[in-house]
Amino acid sequence: MARMAVRVLSDAGVQRAYTVPADSFLDLLDVLQFESPLTLVNARQETAAAFMAEAEGKLREIPAVLLGARGAGVVHLLSGVRNAAQDESPLVVLLADRPSVNLTGDDADDFDPLELFRPFVKWSARAEVAAEVPGLLAEALGEVQRGRRGPAVLAVPDDFWIAPYGGPVPQIPVQPDRTGALLRSADEVAGLVADARYPVVIAGAGVRAARDELVAVAEQLGLSVYNAFRRQDAFPENHARYAGHLGLGIPARQLDALDRADLVLAIGTRLDEVTTQNFRYPLPGQTLVVIGTGLTPTRRRGLTFRIECEIGPFLRELSAVAIPRTRRSSAANAATHTFMTPPDTRDSAYVHPAEVVRAVRKTVPEDTIVTSDSSKFAGFVHRYWCFTAPHTQLGPADRGTGYAVPAAVAAKLTEPKRCVVAMTGDGGLLSTGQELETAVRYRAAVIIVVSQNGLYGELAMHQARAHGRLSGVALEHVDFAAWARSLGAVGYTIESPEQLEPTLARALRHQRPSLLDVRTDPDVIDPDVRLSALFRADRST
Repeated sequence: MARMAVRVLSDAGVQRAYTVPADSFLDLLDVLQFESPLTLVNARQETAAAFMAEAEGKLREIPAVLLGARGAGVVHLLSGVRNAAQDESPLVVLLADRPSVNLTGDDADDFDPLELFRPFVKWSARAEVAAEVPGLLAEALGEVQRGRRGPAVLAVPDDFWIAPYGGPVPQIPVQPDRTGALLRSADEVAGLVADARYPVVIAGAGVRAARDELVAVAEQLGLSVYNAFRRQDAFPENHARYAGHLGLGIPARQLDALDRADLVLAIGTRLDEVTTQNFRYPLPGQTLVVIGTGLTPTRRRGLTFRIECEIGPFLRELSAVAIPRTRRSSAANAATHTFMTPPDTRDSAYVHPAEVVRAVRKTVPEDTIVTSDSSKFAGFVHRYWCFTAPHTQLGPADRGTGYAVPAAVAAKLTEPKRCVVAMTGDGGLLSTGQELETAVRYRAAVIIVVSQNGLYGELAMHQARAHGRLSGVALEHVDFAAWARSLGAVGYTIESPEQLEPTLARALRHQRPSLLDVRTDPDVIDPDVRLSALFRADRST
């Protein structure tokens, strides 16, 4: 049975399986390790393994496999699986279930793993007999890429992996042809765009595989394009039609095009709280057209259309039927984009976080893959990194502490010829940084840039604003460079801006897993906010 399951995965294009090894699937592990074209990646912690599998699916648009053992450790997979659901990343989870023959009849010490995951997956099933496993696995592989991408979970009893299987190789279900519906929808949208004065696009995760088509349509129809939150590689940020990134704390001028818009095309994106700027946009007077797969009803005042379709074919149809139109750009001038704005680094103790981001961006290749957490340091990445190449940003749309390092390891295994940089804070590194050892073991030459400011920055900012004092947010100093060296990686300590570029150049030449421990200013809590100013504001009131 294990051999047939691996055959189904391999035929679907799956390249890696991620796990923390356990005795729940010994026979499957043995086949994966010694008789399989797939690579078995053994992580050091379950949450990190889940982030790795999710990141590969996001990068390749083809799922990786995540193996979850029986016991309490399976709970740690939830963060990565939920992230796959939020970020529309294809992911197949194989959960070890209790044996099909229970000699004791006592299940009091066990629990149903499927119940944990059902709220966060688009498909779930349990194999009741061993012969069902290959067919259910093929169904899961089809489901994660049909409609809105996401995770699927299949529970397999431990003893099924050694069962014989004499049936045929199951085929993955084919998606139905909807060419006629696409043509009608493209005609309707073309008419709306022709009648609009200031049409604007919000591009999300679903656009990544159709990036070239979106660029062509934006140029042809004069569309201004925003990238959704942490989807900055959906549309090139140096393009003349680029309007801005709908992230946290963006300058007001970046919203000018969206304020003036009379038509908003939300393509391949969730209209989440951050992307909509606390649900402010689209404005009630703006016509909204939501285009993509797996759409959910929107609750808003204003005219709304939903078009359920694959984005690439839709954009090609739209380009074919729409009348080219030249219009004055409603996007902000390129010179005002945030990544072009020099940061104010005066009066900074240690290194300003913006200097870190700008130095890395200047030193590494254009197509470098950047991974980040949901930390405050990520805000500097969003502000000062210019994403121009496709599939270059891996970050959780929702809160995902500890995502950067595991995602970087998976990205380097997936794209070994590309530079991969993890941008994280000390809090994020202390969550899952042990996966640097996994990078060493698999010779994944990632570069980890850690901004060590000794604070949980997000919480510190909220505490300063709300109470004028801090509680439980301090992090003790750690010699991360020495720690990295103890794991077999290269470690550097950076205490001044002048050290950044030369040290980065050395790390690139090493072609080994490397960590740069950058001592950054704890007062620079946000691109636009200093922590000390929040305390002064509290005293003044």
